[in-house]
Amino acid sequence: MSFTRRSLHIAAALAVTGLLASPAMAQDKPKVALVMKSLANEFFRTMEDGAKAHQKAHAGEYTLVTNGIKNETDTAAQIKMVEQAVAQKVSAIVIAPADSKALVPAIKAAVDKGILVVNIDNRLDTDALKEKSLNVPFVGPDNRMGAKLVGDFLAKSLKAGDKVGIVEGVSTTFNAQQRTLGFQDAMKAANITVVGVQSGQWEIEKGNTVAAGMLREHPDLTALLAGNDSMALGVVAAVKAAGKTGKVQVVGYDNITAVKPMLADGRMLATADQYAAKQAVFGIELALKALAAKTPQAQLPAEAKTEVVLVTKGSK
Repeated sequence: MSFTRRSLHIAAALAVTGLLASPAMAQDKPKVALVMKSLANEFFRTMEDGAKAHQKAHAGEYTLVTNGIKNETDTAAQIKMVEQAVAQKVSAIVIAPADSKALVPAIKAAVDKGILVVNIDNRLDTDALKEKSLNVPFVGPDNRMGAKLVGDFLAKSLKAGDKVGIVEGVSTTFNAQQRTLGFQDAMKAANITVVGVQSGQWEIEKGNTVAAGMLREHPDLTALLAGNDSMALGVVAAVKAAGKTGKVQVVGYDNITAVKPMLADGRMLATADQYAAKQAVFGIELALKALAAKTPQAQLPAEAKTEVVLVTKGSK
């Protein structure tokens, strides 16, 4: 009997000091799943670091699970990650989709189970969402505008009639399409000829292969515009291998750490910063506010614009 009473006293003391959390208290804290594209890309590793730092600073408010695919085109693996998050009974999913259309059915299934979904980085296809009568807020920058900022800066160092090539991301993704359009807007405004657009699938090696091919096919190219900095790293290597460093300008998009020395020494002319560390945080915060207010998916805002800025050698 004395042992039982002592046990009860200890349990009571722990409960008072908050060391013994009840299951109800644990369930009250929402679980957010962050599903990203390739963690081989520094941009998404930075995004994950930013999300983890935010959760650590708000540990009492929510728990976080993060996941990312091995390569940018492994859509099937990302669909499984969404399904896993549903099985784990998360409260919300914040997703940077690998494909703007292919992820929509899995997202619809998650929403049907009462899970809140927020879209970051790469926008889901509007028509595909409409077809499923689905509202998924997009939290992110205007990719077309960001790419135009980069393209406009590049155009200042070129002249009318010059030839350039565009190394595009995964062609089925909205952000790849928008960045290509932004680059094309800038080149058209400056009367510069885009000789081709080819996909480097967001990856260093594929960006390198595409750039090398373009340089062989068009020996008079004056610049290559890469849809992200991972591909830009491959482009810079291709330009060097062709013996054209300083003769063929290279621009990118994302402002990952790896391109900073290249901006400093001129191997790259410019990139765009869309604040990778904050991208997921913006999405997580929108989801947490909606969960706290019990706002249904259908009533979430259609989008929330985030900042994108030009980064050059002189940028701080």
